[in-house]
Amino acid sequence: MTELTARDVEDAATSFLPVVARTPALSALSLDQAVGWPVVCKAESLQRTGSFKFRGAYHHASSLPTSERAQGLIGASSGNTPRPGPGRPTPRSAGHRRHPRRRPDSEGRRHPRVGRPGRYLPPGLENGDALVAEIAARDGLAVVPSANSRHIMAGAGAGAGAGTGTVALELLTDHPEIETLVVPVDGGGLDAGTATIAKHLNPGIKVIGVEPQGGADTLLSMRCGQRIALPEVPATIADGLGHTSPSPLTWVVNSRLLDAVVTVTDQDITSAMAFAFRHLKVVAEPSGACALAAVLGGLVPHESGMIGVVTSGGGVDLPTFHRLISQATRRKEPACV
Repeated sequence: MTELTARDVEDAATSFLPVVARTPALSALSLDQAVGWPVVCKAESLQRTGSFKFRGAYHHASSLPTSERAQGLIGASSGNTPRPGPGRPTPRSAGHRRHPRRRPDSEGRRHPRVGRPGRYLPPGLENGDALVAEIAARDGLAVVPSANSRHIMAGAGAGAGAGTGTVALELLTDHPEIETLVVPVDGGGLDAGTATIAKHLNPGIKVIGVEPQGGADTLLSMRCGQRIALPEVPATIADGLGHTSPSPLTWVVNSRLLDAVVTVTDQDITSAMAFAFRHLKVVAEPSGACALAAVLGGLVPHESGMIGVVTSGGGVDLPTFHRLISQATRRKEPACV
């Protein structure tokens, strides 16, 4: 498989224009003041399915032959990838979905509206990928990967491809003055797509990945100079960032193009969730708030100019969201005042 290119990302953006929403880039004076630099947040929590992952999944499914889509699709996800399937209510959206058991109830309840019912798995997306491959072979289904796909990175999803990169393409088209772009890291598809198109549009831009402190597989891999695997599934509230090792295809891109990877604590994440809700009027799930958490915490290396942040998803149920932001508010941290 050839490496992802900026042209792949640009083609993806054109291919799904009627289907994928162009989400807004939000700003607030209070955010600029808290960070000390102008900041814009790409609100992918307002995307169809509530996450950037729809972009990559749709683009990947669209790339498949019609005969394969007609047989049905299957994929594993921590929650946001499969909800309405990658597309309209046609054969391309008729598929199985598999979710880690720990995902909030609201995530699983929404998905079965389209396609076949989902099934919960033990924590750890790698377990899901293995079962997906087994079921796909048995039932003749086409697999929509969670990250390791060139088409997904281009579109912006869990794969390694063109789909995910359209998030950054839109953001940098709206705000070409951005000098540092901050994105969460899981399998690496969002980062790979982001870095590919961002460095093409502006070779001097910095692209920073953010991981939860308990699941820093990409950071450790970069320090070692090769892909490493964590011994167990990360223990963090950001369970959407649950990979134990970077995906092979995304690693090829990210090891070369990411300028840095930083980590945030669960406390940083809940503070960012509360800040986003209060000042940007956006609901962000823990995984989706990681990049903002790093920026608010002063953890991102930045020297001048505007910072772009990807708020990647909003898949959190109301009781959990209320509990987490209430905890953050009670701490009375500066970012939440």
